[in-house]
Amino acid sequence: MKGEHALKQTANSRQHCLAMLHKLGPAVRDWAGSDGLTWLHLLKTVMAGLLALGMAMLLDLPQPRIAMTTVFVLMQPFSGMVLAKSFYRILGTAAGTIAALALGGLFVQQPELYLLGMTAWVSACVAAAVRYRHFRWYGFVLAGYTAALIGIPNVTAPLGLLLAALTRAAEIAVGIVSSSAVSALIMPQRSSLALQRALRKRYDDFTAFAADVLNRRVGRGRFERRFAGLIDEIVGFEATRIFAAFEDPAMRSRSAHLAHLNGEFMDSCTRLHALHQLLKRLRANRLTAIVAAIQPYFHELALLITSPAGTAIHAANVAARLQQFRTGLPRRVRQTRRQLETAPAESLADFDTAAELLYRFVDEWSRYSLTDASLTLHGAPVRARATRPYASRTNRLVVAFTFVRCAAVMAIAGWFWIMTDWPSGGLAVIGAALACALTSAAPGGSRMAIHMAVGAVMATMTGYLYTCYVYPGIDGFPLLCVTLAPVLALGAFIATRKGAAGYGIGFTVFFCLLAGPDNVVAYAPDLLINNGIALTASMLLAALSLAVVFPADMPWLVERIMRDLRGQVSVACKGELSGLNQRFQSGAHDLTSQLRMLLTRRSRGRRDALRWMLATLEVGHAVIDLRNETARADYANPLHPLWRSGIDRVLVDLADLFERPGKEALERALLSVRSATLIAGSILQTVHTERDKRHDLQRILSCLHFIRTALLDNDAPFNGC
Repeated sequence: MKGEHALKQTANSRQHCLAMLHKLGPAVRDWAGSDGLTWLHLLKTVMAGLLALGMAMLLDLPQPRIAMTTVFVLMQPFSGMVLAKSFYRILGTAAGTIAALALGGLFVQQPELYLLGMTAWVSACVAAAVRYRHFRWYGFVLAGYTAALIGIPNVTAPLGLLLAALTRAAEIAVGIVSSSAVSALIMPQRSSLALQRALRKRYDDFTAFAADVLNRRVGRGRFERRFAGLIDEIVGFEATRIFAAFEDPAMRSRSAHLAHLNGEFMDSCTRLHALHQLLKRLRANRLTAIVAAIQPYFHELALLITSPAGTAIHAANVAARLQQFRTGLPRRVRQTRRQLETAPAESLADFDTAAELLYRFVDEWSRYSLTDASLTLHGAPVRARATRPYASRTNRLVVAFTFVRCAAVMAIAGWFWIMTDWPSGGLAVIGAALACALTSAAPGGSRMAIHMAVGAVMATMTGYLYTCYVYPGIDGFPLLCVTLAPVLALGAFIATRKGAAGYGIGFTVFFCLLAGPDNVVAYAPDLLINNGIALTASMLLAALSLAVVFPADMPWLVERIMRDLRGQVSVACKGELSGLNQRFQSGAHDLTSQLRMLLTRRSRGRRDALRWMLATLEVGHAVIDLRNETARADYANPLHPLWRSGIDRVLVDLADLFERPGKEALERALLSVRSATLIAGSILQTVHTERDKRHDLQRILSCLHFIRTALLDNDAPFNGC
């Protein structure tokens, strides 16, 4: 009996454990997909840093701490990001090494001229980094920073410059190899898989957002915030696509199709915005009959795209249903329109425009769904038409302004070094170059520089404790790794926290630079404190420059970027039609993303920038539609000369309105649009029996009417000029 009771208890315990494991399974998977990835990244970062330190010591390099520093600057959660960053770091390091040697040869034992040349080189590299963003930014930053790191400590000792350049390049190479090997070989987190998950999530999220818009469940404020988030996703997708190509040959071969998918997503977003704006105006003008006539189509479309989702097959099925819906849409719209023939002509134009926008949205959504499904299912893309690359835009004055700001900070630090002969002055110049480089593309650069200064203070204090009390008691490399791991992990962990990354970067990088162990450890606490003061002072100097003397959000600078954003309408009006849509949208999105980085959250300037972006996308996209429809109609049946001149006048006046917004420019644009509409309406009466010509003219009239309603919108930014 006792045996049976024991067996029964064992079975019950086993069932209880299995039940507990079953309950814990989802929680464990959820942790592994969120916080678990963060801890894995910390573990790999510390391992790579210690591996680089050990390899550099084994190779008897003079400063193994530089190899360890390289890891903490380079390490990223995904292996593709590390490989991409390593690639550009190698190029930047090579260019910086050559520049340091060239400047040393030109200005032998002339520290003033050498420092002037170094300041010009570093400033030019930082300015180029602002112009060429993503991981190209990192290559330019390293070209400047490496030259300063090699050249400035040897400015008065030119005979040691070549040896310093070679050893420094070797130390950096060890850091690159270590970080790449650990990232790629130890539980690699593939950026290509993350990209596929992001594509799936983006499709599902946008589907839900589009359904809410079509069902009139999104207010103005929420729509603007969500649309701004979509822009950030579009811009960020390009960076992800680039570094995913470094780790996965399949992604590299499909990179053009991914770019094409991003272009189709931009089209769908812009068309959804146009639909939302038109619905808002119809409701504001109390056109209840038109809203009641068109709303059933929107409701039906919302139901089509929000059926149970979660797989790529869903996207393919949605595309098939949308194509079927689009096929029957013209006949159904004509039937609905016959019931509204007694309505005023202006109301009929609103209905025709809404129907045309709906048709275009369905067409673009179905194409986006097909491409998304084909890429997610690893099949051949449904279409492989040529797509122009994403066009990044940076104002030249912004680039020049970055050059001047970096040159001023480095010149002040260099002048103080030369005038005082401060032993740690060279490190202050290096710190100034590092601060200007790392904050050049960061939102809130002054705040990040202050955070790095605080991190430098923490690193100095921690480094003092290690130099005086920890290193003297260490015997052997294993014990050194045990003592360093907690400090390095703490800094790396803080660097992963949103809003505190500057503290973590400053602490980890400067701890390695100030107190990282070398093959021959120098126990000089006074030098360490002096170097820490130099780095902290350089960070504070950069923060002061960014906040007071050269703030990035100066009104005139923001206005220049805003002018470039509005100028995208001129691109839409005057640019070559081939690839125009991609150039226009990517330029507008990129400039908007820059403005959102410069301007503080919930500020009036940020809201104004968002309003101008929405108006630019709305009118510019409609202009491109107008030009495409006009070119198509003109190719089939040459346009009447009077109408051609009217369309040209519309394009000129719209470009002028966005370049120099004002009441007079707005009135001219409205007058030209109205004139072109009247001419098109009169011609439409003469071709009433010719179906193809009539459809071409109706589409052109819809474009003109939509532009007119956009110009008359009370919420449009140019109506407040």
